[in-house]
Amino acid sequence: DWPLLLMFAGLFVIVHVFDTHVVRGWAIEDWKFVTTSPVWAVSGLSVILSNLVSNVPAVLLFKPVIEATTDPERGKLAEEELILKRLQSSHYLILLDERGKKLNSIQWSQQFQQCMNQGVKTLVILIGGAYGVTDNIRKKANQCWSLSDLVFPHQMVRLITAEQVYRSFSILHNSPYHHA
Repeated sequence: DWPLLLMFAGLFVIVHVFDTHVVRGWAIEDWKFVTTSPVWAVSGLSVILSNLVSNVPAVLLFKPVIEATTDPERGKLAEEELILKRLQSSHYLILLDERGKKLNSIQWSQQFQQCMNQGVKTLVILIGGAYGVTDNIRKKANQCWSLSDLVFPHQMVRLITAEQVYRSFSILHNSPYHHA
């Protein structure tokens, strides 16, 4: 589906221009957690997507923002603090965790459609940290999904998740991209 593919490609261009001309003026290079992991790219893309296309919830992909630690509990608590600062009560949180419910691509698209039908404005997909997430985060999640029984590096999970989001919307738009 070329229109959908072009829309996603255009969003990457918009995010790049926004980064070049706006975000760089914010001195983000001093914000260590942002410079070590460009979460803003996907987050910005998602926010723009939700504003450009009607009935498409914003999908934010968070990843761990705490440096490696030898104390897993301390790391999880530090991540919890940062995550809870960014989450709003109106956000619909889906936690990606190896112990979550396994969904196929059709089911992902059905879940997104349900969120849109319920009027969800901001959908947050949270990738659990290397040591998982705290019980507080788990309780806050509206749903918990698993990509696989396997454990993947966070970079790969972000890529797989972004592709599944794209695939889900292509399914909803009856695009030939997904041909199961």
